[in-house]
Amino acid sequence: MDISAHRSERGRRRWVLGAVLLGLLASTAVWRLALGEWDIPLSRVAALLRPGLPEAERTLPEALIVRTVRLPRLLAAVGTGGLLAVSGAVLQGLLSNPLAEPYTLGIAAGAAFGGACGLIFNAALVTPMAFAGAVAALWLVGLIAWRSGGGGAHLVLAGVIANAVLSAGVTFLKAVADDRLGAIVLWLMGSFSGAGPEGAAAVWAAAALVLLPAWACGPMLDAVSLGEGRGAMLGVDEAKLRRLLLCAASLGTAAAVSRFGIVGFVGLVVPHLVRLTVGPAHRPLSLLCFLAGGTLLAAADGFAQRMGELPVGVLTALIGGPFFCWLLMRRGAR
Repeated sequence: MDISAHRSERGRRRWVLGAVLLGLLASTAVWRLALGEWDIPLSRVAALLRPGLPEAERTLPEALIVRTVRLPRLLAAVGTGGLLAVSGAVLQGLLSNPLAEPYTLGIAAGAAFGGACGLIFNAALVTPMAFAGAVAALWLVGLIAWRSGGGGAHLVLAGVIANAVLSAGVTFLKAVADDRLGAIVLWLMGSFSGAGPEGAAAVWAAAALVLLPAWACGPMLDAVSLGEGRGAMLGVDEAKLRRLLLCAASLGTAAAVSRFGIVGFVGLVVPHLVRLTVGPAHRPLSLLCFLAGGTLLAAADGFAQRMGELPVGVLTALIGGPFFCWLLMRRGAR
Protein backbone atom coordinates (compact mmCIF):
# COMPACT_ATOMS: atom_id res chain seq x y z
CA MET A 1 0.00 0.00 0.00
CA ASP A 2 1.50 3.38 -1.03
CA ILE A 3 1.62 6.41 1.27
CA SER A 4 -1.43 8.18 -0.22
CA ALA A 5 -3.57 5.05 0.05
CA HIS A 6 -2.37 4.53 3.63
CA ARG A 7 -3.32 8.10 4.54
CA SER A 8 -6.69 7.72 2.87
CA GLU A 9 -7.36 4.54 4.83
CA ARG A 10 -6.45 6.23 8.11
CA GLY A 11 -8.66 9.19 7.27
CA ARG A 12 -11.56 6.83 6.59
CA ARG A 13 -10.96 5.06 9.90
CA ARG A 14 -11.03 8.38 11.74
CA TRP A 15 -14.38 9.35 10.26
CA VAL A 16 -15.85 5.92 10.94
CA LEU A 17 -14.58 5.86 14.53
CA GLY A 18 -15.82 9.41 15.11
CA ALA A 19 -19.29 8.49 13.84
CA VAL A 20 -19.36 5.33 15.98
CA LEU A 21 -18.28 7.23 19.08
CA LEU A 22 -20.86 9.97 18.53
CA GLY A 23 -23.53 7.29 18.19
CA LEU A 24 -22.38 5.56 21.37
CA LEU A 25 -22.25 8.87 23.23
CA ALA A 26 -25.78 9.75 22.10
CA SER A 27 -27.05 6.31 23.14
CA THR A 28 -25.36 6.62 26.52
CA ALA A 29 -26.85 10.09 27.02
CA VAL A 30 -30.35 8.78 26.24
CA TRP A 31 -29.85 5.92 28.70
CA ARG A 32 -28.52 8.17 31.46
CA LEU A 33 -31.20 10.86 31.06
CA ALA A 34 -34.28 8.73 30.48
CA LEU A 35 -33.73 5.57 32.52
CA GLY A 36 -33.20 5.14 36.24
CA GLU A 37 -35.21 4.51 39.38
CA TRP A 38 -37.87 6.63 37.70
CA ASP A 39 -38.04 6.02 33.92
CA ILE A 40 -39.04 9.09 31.94
CA PRO A 41 -40.07 8.90 28.24
CA LEU A 42 -37.47 10.33 25.89
CA SER A 43 -39.94 12.78 24.37
CA ARG A 44 -40.64 14.11 27.84
CA VAL A 45 -36.92 14.40 28.57
CA ALA A 46 -36.45 16.49 25.43
CA ALA A 47 -39.37 18.72 26.44
CA LEU A 48 -37.97 19.20 29.95
CA LEU A 49 -34.56 20.21 28.58
CA ARG A 50 -35.76 22.91 26.22
CA PRO A 51 -34.40 26.39 27.09
CA GLY A 52 -37.76 28.14 27.40
CA LEU A 53 -39.31 25.74 29.90
CA PRO A 54 -41.92 27.61 31.99
CA GLU A 55 -41.09 28.14 35.65
CA ALA A 56 -44.11 26.08 36.74
CA GLU A 57 -42.77 23.02 34.89
CA ARG A 58 -39.22 23.47 36.22
CA THR A 59 -40.41 22.66 39.72
CA LEU A 60 -42.03 19.37 38.71
CA PRO A 61 -40.29 16.28 40.21
CA GLU A 62 -39.39 14.84 36.81
CA ALA A 63 -37.95 18.18 35.69
CA LEU A 64 -35.80 18.40 38.82
CA ILE A 65 -34.55 14.85 38.26
CA VAL A 66 -33.60 15.48 34.63
CA ARG A 67 -32.30 19.06 34.87
CA THR A 68 -30.58 19.13 38.26
CA VAL A 69 -29.55 15.50 38.83
CA ARG A 70 -29.16 13.45 35.67
CA LEU A 71 -27.98 16.08 33.18
CA PRO A 72 -25.21 17.58 35.39
CA ARG A 73 -24.04 14.08 36.31
CA LEU A 74 -23.90 13.05 32.64
CA LEU A 75 -22.03 16.21 31.63
CA ALA A 76 -19.59 15.84 34.53
CA ALA A 77 -18.78 12.24 33.59
CA VAL A 78 -18.36 13.04 29.89
CA GLY A 79 -16.18 16.08 30.59
CA THR A 80 -14.01 14.25 33.09
CA GLY A 81 -13.55 11.20 30.87
CA GLY A 82 -12.68 13.34 27.87
CA LEU A 83 -10.28 15.46 29.91
CA LEU A 84 -8.40 12.45 31.32
CA ALA A 85 -8.19 10.69 27.95
CA VAL A 86 -6.84 13.77 26.15
CA SER A 87 -4.37 14.41 28.98
CA GLY A 88 -3.11 10.84 28.67
CA ALA A 89 -2.72 11.13 24.89
CA VAL A 90 -0.86 14.43 25.22
CA LEU A 91 1.52 13.18 27.92
CA GLN A 92 2.24 9.92 26.08
CA GLY A 93 3.12 11.83 22.93
CA LEU A 94 5.02 14.56 24.73
CA LEU A 95 7.24 12.13 26.64
CA SER A 96 7.31 9.36 24.00
CA ASN A 97 6.30 6.93 26.70
CA PRO A 98 3.18 4.72 26.52
CA LEU A 99 2.89 4.64 30.33
CA ALA A 100 2.71 8.41 30.77
CA GLU A 101 -0.57 9.84 32.08
CA PRO A 102 -1.58 12.19 34.91
CA TYR A 103 -1.58 9.36 37.46
CA THR A 104 1.75 7.74 36.62
CA LEU A 105 3.39 11.18 36.62
CA GLY A 106 2.19 11.86 40.16
CA ILE A 107 -0.02 14.80 39.14
CA ALA A 108 -3.24 13.15 40.32
CA ALA A 109 -1.59 12.03 43.56
CA GLY A 110 -0.52 15.62 44.20
CA ALA A 111 -4.06 16.85 43.58
CA ALA A 112 -5.41 14.10 45.85
CA PHE A 113 -2.98 15.01 48.62
CA GLY A 114 -3.88 18.69 48.40
CA GLY A 115 -7.60 17.96 48.27
CA ALA A 116 -7.37 15.60 51.25
CA CYS A 117 -5.62 18.35 53.23
CA GLY A 118 -8.48 20.65 52.28
CA LEU A 119 -11.07 18.14 53.50
CA ILE A 120 -9.31 17.90 56.86
CA PHE A 121 -8.98 21.64 57.45
CA ASN A 122 -11.92 23.16 55.56
CA ALA A 123 -14.09 21.66 52.81
CA ALA A 124 -14.09 25.00 50.99
CA LEU A 125 -10.33 24.61 50.46
CA VAL A 126 -10.56 21.31 48.55
CA THR A 127 -10.45 22.79 45.05
CA PRO A 128 -7.69 25.40 45.56
CA MET A 129 -5.55 22.98 47.55
CA ALA A 130 -6.00 20.28 44.90
CA PHE A 131 -4.74 22.77 42.31
CA ALA A 132 -1.83 23.67 44.56
CA GLY A 133 -1.03 19.99 45.12
CA ALA A 134 -1.02 19.23 41.37
CA VAL A 135 1.25 22.19 40.60
CA ALA A 136 3.58 21.28 43.47
CA ALA A 137 3.73 17.66 42.28
CA LEU A 138 4.52 18.79 38.74
CA TRP A 139 7.29 21.06 40.06
CA LEU A 140 8.70 18.23 42.18
CA VAL A 141 8.66 15.79 39.27
CA GLY A 142 10.32 18.35 37.00
CA LEU A 143 13.00 19.08 39.61
CA ILE A 144 13.79 15.40 40.14
CA ALA A 145 13.91 14.77 36.39
CA TRP A 146 16.14 17.79 35.78
CA ARG A 147 18.57 16.88 38.54
CA SER A 148 18.76 13.29 37.29
CA GLY A 149 19.56 14.19 33.71
CA GLY A 150 16.33 15.40 32.14
CA GLY A 151 14.37 13.75 29.34
CA GLY A 152 11.03 12.03 29.06
CA ALA A 153 12.19 8.76 30.61
CA HIS A 154 13.52 10.56 33.69
CA LEU A 155 10.25 12.48 33.97
CA VAL A 156 8.22 9.26 34.12
CA LEU A 157 10.56 7.72 36.68
CA ALA A 158 10.36 10.90 38.75
CA GLY A 159 6.57 10.71 38.49
CA VAL A 160 6.60 7.18 39.86
CA ILE A 161 8.70 8.35 42.83
CA ALA A 162 6.47 11.37 43.48
CA ASN A 163 3.35 9.24 43.14
CA ALA A 164 4.64 6.78 45.76
CA VAL A 165 5.56 9.55 48.21
CA LEU A 166 2.34 11.49 47.78
CA SER A 167 0.21 8.34 47.99
CA ALA A 168 1.92 7.59 51.30
CA GLY A 169 1.08 11.15 52.35
CA VAL A 170 -2.59 10.57 51.52
CA THR A 171 -2.52 7.36 53.57
CA PHE A 172 -1.05 9.31 56.50
CA LEU A 173 -3.82 11.90 56.22
CA LYS A 174 -6.43 9.15 56.28
CA ALA A 175 -4.81 7.74 59.42
CA VAL A 176 -5.09 11.06 61.28
CA ALA A 177 -8.40 12.22 59.79
CA ASP A 178 -10.64 10.86 62.59
CA ASP A 179 -14.24 11.84 61.83
CA ARG A 180 -13.40 13.02 58.30
CA LEU A 181 -11.93 9.66 57.26
CA GLY A 182 -15.14 8.50 55.55
CA ALA A 183 -15.40 11.67 53.47
CA ILE A 184 -11.77 11.39 52.35
CA VAL A 185 -12.04 7.71 51.43
CA LEU A 186 -15.26 8.16 49.44
CA TRP A 187 -13.90 11.22 47.66
CA LEU A 188 -10.64 9.49 46.69
CA MET A 189 -12.54 6.53 45.20
CA GLY A 190 -14.08 8.80 42.57
CA SER A 191 -17.80 9.38 42.16
CA PHE A 192 -20.22 11.60 40.25
CA SER A 193 -23.13 11.03 42.62
CA GLY A 194 -22.97 14.60 43.93
CA ALA A 195 -22.28 16.30 40.59
CA GLY A 196 -24.10 19.58 40.07
CA PRO A 197 -24.21 22.25 37.36
CA GLU A 198 -21.25 24.11 38.87
CA GLY A 199 -19.04 21.03 38.96
CA ALA A 200 -20.01 20.04 35.41
CA ALA A 201 -19.23 23.56 34.13
CA ALA A 202 -15.87 23.56 35.94
CA VAL A 203 -14.74 20.24 34.50
CA TRP A 204 -15.78 21.25 30.96
CA ALA A 205 -13.78 24.45 31.30
CA ALA A 206 -10.82 22.35 32.45
CA ALA A 207 -11.35 19.99 29.49
CA ALA A 208 -11.16 22.97 27.13
CA LEU A 209 -7.95 24.02 28.88
CA VAL A 210 -6.41 20.68 27.83
CA LEU A 211 -8.12 20.03 24.49
CA LEU A 212 -7.52 23.42 22.85
CA PRO A 213 -3.71 23.47 23.36
CA ALA A 214 -3.55 19.79 22.33
CA TRP A 215 -5.33 20.64 19.08
CA ALA A 216 -3.34 23.82 18.41
CA CYS A 217 0.00 22.13 19.13
CA GLY A 218 -0.89 18.88 17.34
CA PRO A 219 1.72 19.09 14.55
CA MET A 220 4.45 20.07 17.03
CA LEU A 221 3.41 17.22 19.32
CA ASP A 222 3.67 14.84 16.35
CA ALA A 223 7.26 15.96 15.83
CA VAL A 224 8.22 15.66 19.50
CA SER A 225 6.65 12.20 19.79
CA LEU A 226 9.13 10.87 17.22
CA GLY A 227 11.77 10.74 19.95
CA GLU A 228 14.03 12.81 22.18
CA GLY A 229 15.51 15.72 20.20
CA ARG A 230 13.59 15.02 16.98
CA GLY A 231 11.27 17.97 17.54
CA ALA A 232 14.20 20.38 17.88
CA MET A 233 15.56 19.15 14.53
CA LEU A 234 12.22 20.13 12.98
CA GLY A 235 12.22 23.58 14.57
CA VAL A 236 10.06 22.87 17.63
CA ASP A 237 10.89 24.47 20.96
CA GLU A 238 10.53 21.28 22.98
CA ALA A 239 11.09 22.88 26.39
CA LYS A 240 8.38 25.50 25.80
CA LEU A 241 5.95 22.94 24.40
CA ARG A 242 6.59 20.60 27.33
CA ARG A 243 5.95 23.37 29.87
CA LEU A 244 2.71 24.45 28.17
CA LEU A 245 1.18 21.00 27.81
CA LEU A 246 2.37 19.68 31.17
CA CYS A 247 0.80 22.67 32.92
CA ALA A 248 -2.46 22.30 30.94
CA ALA A 249 -2.71 18.58 31.73
CA SER A 250 -1.83 19.16 35.38
CA LEU A 251 -4.38 21.91 35.95
CA GLY A 252 -7.07 20.00 34.06
CA THR A 253 -6.43 16.88 36.13
CA ALA A 254 -6.47 18.91 39.34
CA ALA A 255 -9.87 20.34 38.43
CA ALA A 256 -11.29 16.85 37.83
CA VAL A 257 -9.74 15.31 40.96
CA SER A 258 -10.79 18.21 43.19
CA ARG A 259 -14.41 17.82 42.10
CA PHE A 260 -14.89 14.09 41.66
CA GLY A 261 -11.90 12.27 43.13
CA ILE A 262 -9.52 9.83 41.44
CA VAL A 263 -10.74 7.98 38.36
CA GLY A 264 -7.87 5.84 37.09
CA PHE A 265 -6.91 4.10 33.84
CA VAL A 266 -9.06 6.26 31.52
CA GLY A 267 -6.02 8.32 30.51
CA LEU A 268 -3.94 5.20 30.07
CA VAL A 269 -6.19 2.79 28.17
CA VAL A 270 -8.27 5.09 25.93
CA PRO A 271 -5.34 6.74 24.06
CA HIS A 272 -3.85 3.31 23.35
CA LEU A 273 -7.07 1.97 21.85
CA VAL A 274 -7.71 5.07 19.74
CA ARG A 275 -4.09 5.24 18.56
CA LEU A 276 -4.17 1.58 17.49
CA THR A 277 -7.24 2.36 15.37
CA VAL A 278 -6.48 5.71 13.74
CA GLY A 279 -2.73 6.23 14.12
CA PRO A 280 -0.61 8.67 16.13
CA ALA A 281 -1.49 12.06 14.57
CA HIS A 282 -2.40 14.14 17.60
CA ARG A 283 -5.04 16.46 16.19
CA PRO A 284 -7.56 13.73 15.29
CA LEU A 285 -6.27 11.64 18.20
CA SER A 286 -7.14 14.32 20.76
CA LEU A 287 -10.69 14.79 19.46
CA LEU A 288 -11.39 11.07 19.24
CA CYS A 289 -9.88 10.48 22.68
CA PHE A 290 -12.21 13.09 24.11
CA LEU A 291 -15.24 11.34 22.61
CA ALA A 292 -14.04 7.87 23.62
CA GLY A 293 -13.06 8.88 27.16
CA GLY A 294 -16.30 10.76 27.73
CA THR A 295 -18.41 7.89 26.44
CA LEU A 296 -16.49 5.31 28.46
CA LEU A 297 -16.75 7.18 31.74
CA ALA A 298 -20.42 8.12 31.26
CA ALA A 299 -21.25 4.46 30.63
CA ALA A 300 -19.09 3.32 33.56
CA ASP A 301 -20.85 5.80 35.83
CA GLY A 302 -24.20 4.44 34.69
CA PHE A 303 -23.20 0.88 35.55
CA ALA A 304 -21.69 2.02 38.85
CA GLN A 305 -24.98 3.70 39.76
CA ARG A 306 -26.96 0.58 38.85
CA MET A 307 -24.67 -1.44 41.15
CA GLY A 308 -25.72 0.57 44.18
CA GLU A 309 -23.70 3.77 43.67
CA LEU A 310 -20.39 1.93 43.50
CA PRO A 311 -17.61 4.54 43.18
CA VAL A 312 -16.85 4.81 39.48
CA GLY A 313 -13.10 4.97 40.18
CA VAL A 314 -13.27 1.47 41.61
CA LEU A 315 -15.08 0.20 38.50
CA THR A 316 -12.60 1.76 36.05
CA ALA A 317 -9.68 0.31 38.04
CA LEU A 318 -11.24 -3.18 38.14
CA ILE A 319 -11.84 -3.13 34.39
CA GLY A 320 -8.94 -0.98 33.22
CA GLY A 321 -6.15 -2.76 35.08
CA PRO A 322 -6.66 -6.26 33.61
CA PHE A 323 -7.53 -4.80 30.21
CA PHE A 324 -4.31 -2.82 30.07
CA CYS A 325 -2.31 -5.90 31.08
CA TRP A 326 -3.97 -7.80 28.22
CA LEU A 327 -3.17 -4.96 25.84
CA LEU A 328 0.51 -4.94 26.83
CA MET A 329 0.80 -8.73 26.47
CA ARG A 330 -0.96 -8.60 23.09
CA ARG A 331 1.41 -5.94 21.79
CA GLY A 332 4.43 -7.76 23.20
CA ALA A 333 3.41 -10.97 21.42
CA ARG A 334 3.48 -9.29 18.00
